[in-house]
Amino acid sequence: MSLIKYKSQKIKTMNLFYSRDKSLIGLFLILFLFSNCSHQLENKQKFSFLFMTDIHVQSEKQAMEGFQMAIEKANTLKPDFVITGGDLIMDALGQTEARADSLYDIYINLTKKFTMPVYNTMGNHEMFGIIESSGVSPDHPLYGKKIFEKKIGKEYYTFTHKGWQFYILNSVDTTADRNYYGRIDDEQIEWLKNDLQQVDKNTPICISVHIPFYSIQKQILMGPLTPNTKSGVITNGNKVLELFKGHNLKLVLQGHLHFVEDLYANGVHYITGGAVCADWWDGPRNGMEEGFLQINVEGDQFTWKYIDYGWEVKQTD
Repeated sequence: MSLIKYKSQKIKTMNLFYSRDKSLIGLFLILFLFSNCSHQLENKQKFSFLFMTDIHVQSEKQAMEGFQMAIEKANTLKPDFVITGGDLIMDALGQTEARADSLYDIYINLTKKFTMPVYNTMGNHEMFGIIESSGVSPDHPLYGKKIFEKKIGKEYYTFTHKGWQFYILNSVDTTADRNYYGRIDDEQIEWLKNDLQQVDKNTPICISVHIPFYSIQKQILMGPLTPNTKSGVITNGNKVLELFKGHNLKLVLQGHLHFVEDLYANGVHYITGGAVCADWWDGPRNGMEEGFLQINVEGDQFTWKYIDYGWEVKQTD
């Protein structure tokens, strides 16, 4: 074999090995990427939770029976937890201390029947004695939101679950003439500023409020030019949401309106969750049955549906 022929054969052999190595490297790279993607998909956190708002529990109107039925349905769904959206009781605004206290006790005793954690949001009907006709003095130790803090817990707080950050806020404030309106107070705003500094920008975030940030209920029911009122939406909502800019806010859960809607803007869903009591335990309201939301989460994405838990008004003679 000549030297030229030997070199040529050697080069061909080297090219063959090089070509085979490239194929093997490519194969290994594909397998690695596929394995890594599969691992990432497996690691996507999955969980579900319920949003149960506007319960308005009371001893009248078979409300206790209705709420217990909703709890039983919730337990069969086996969510990781429940968020309640405010107006838990009916009501403390214009009631005596004894009446307000008894309603809180009914709510507390019934919620013990949940088989999963419950995170409560405060609504306007939890505010004790703020309507002047109640006869309650503003100096009363349980006046306003103080009764909620004593009987239920904090009016605003945060918790984490499987990679998500949840903020439970109090969107109810009192007016000088002793009424309520939608507002996140300055104390909460300062707390949010500080807390959000500790949250990774990529962490998906969910907010729960009672009075909504936004709603088109009035426009749907009364015409497109009908304005919202200061008791119907959060009056400083834009200022509050500005704090979440640069963060991964995905979902805002709202109550108060006994109405189901899903508004989507700038990457955020603002979902008003209907009402467990529908028309204050008198049957459907605007055609919407008694119910609550089920939210199914995978990674930083979610789907939702409204659950009619089957309660019907019993006709009395």
